[in-house]
Parts: sequence; C-alpha cells; structure tokens
Amino acid sequence: MEDELELYQNAAEEQMQNAVAHLDDVLQHIRAGKANPRLLDPIKIDYYGTMSPLANCATVTTPDARTIAITPWEKKLIGDIERAIINSNIGLTPSNNGETIRLVLPPLTEERRRDLCKQCKAEAENAKMSIRNARRDAIEEFKKLVKNGLSEDIEKDAEEDIQKVHDKYIAKVEALYAAKEKEIMTV
Repeated sequence: MEDELELYQNAAEEQMQNAVAHLDDVLQHIRAGKANPRLLDPIKIDYYGTMSPLANCATVTTPDARTIAITPWEKKLIGDIERAIINSNIGLTPSNNGETIRLVLPPLTEERRRDLCKQCKAEAENAKMSIRNARRDAIEEFKKLVKNGLSEDIEKDAEEDIQKVHDKYIAKVEALYAAKEKEIMTV
C-alpha cells in the first residue's frame, strides 16, 4: 500500500515538474523586446527534403540586444529561410545582404507590453491549474487506498506532503512569471 502511495506522490510531482518546464518553455518564446534566438524555434526549413528546425541549418546569433542574425550553412538556403520567417507568425521582417539575414526587433509599445504580460499571466495560470490537478488526482488516489486498507494517518501525512510539493511548484510558477513580467516591462 505504501509503495502505491509513494508511486502516486512521485507521479504527481513529475506532472508538476512538467507543468513548470512547459511554462518556462512557453515564456521563452514570448518576445520581450530583447533579441532571443529561441524566438525562432518554431520555424522549420525544408533542408534536403526534411523539415528541419532553423537552428539545424543555420547559425543563429544575437549581435546586439535588438537584432537576431541568421547565417545559413549554405547560401542557397537564404531564400527558404526568409520565406519561412515571413510565413511564420513571429511578426518580424527579415533583411539580407546575400550572406546573413537580420531580424531587427522593434521597440514594444506600452500597450503591447501589457498584452504580453496578460499572455504570460494566462500561461502561468494554466501551469498552476495543471499543478492543482496533479495534487487533486494524487489525493483522490490516496483516498482510494484508504478504502483498500491504508491507514488514515498515513493518508493525511501523504496529503500534507503533496500539499508542500504543490506549494513549492506554485512558487516556481510565480517566480517564472514575475521574472518574465519584469523582463517585458523593462524598457
């Protein structure tokens, strides 16, 4: 019985970790006015018949805080990369000099900053909901184990433990959101 209890606790904690990792990944892709190569992660290029991530067929760098430079490994890819960027929904217009493609990030307006903060808050709330659901599911499993003969004292201790884990991951979500909000609102 206690092995099953531990199994449910571990599964719930893993779900909570995944929720925080997903939130971190999503927040990395939200443009905050600073150049970040991760903005281009969703872009795929037809590279020798295979749709490949941009990073697999070009060098992506940030020469300054507002510019992303893309240097294709083969010059013939410049047109494909430009088309892929234009067709993506990142909202940036590429310019090239025949060897390198440059993306200049325009400054964010105050209204756009607020919109991005709202988007980040919504993502943080989704992560919190996932964490709460993991806790709820674990507690339901604990109650089923009580019906199958587990001591109520052990079940209450397990509930307290899962609540502590829940609180830890909720704090991580809050920290991620606060850091992203600060990054977005910094002019």
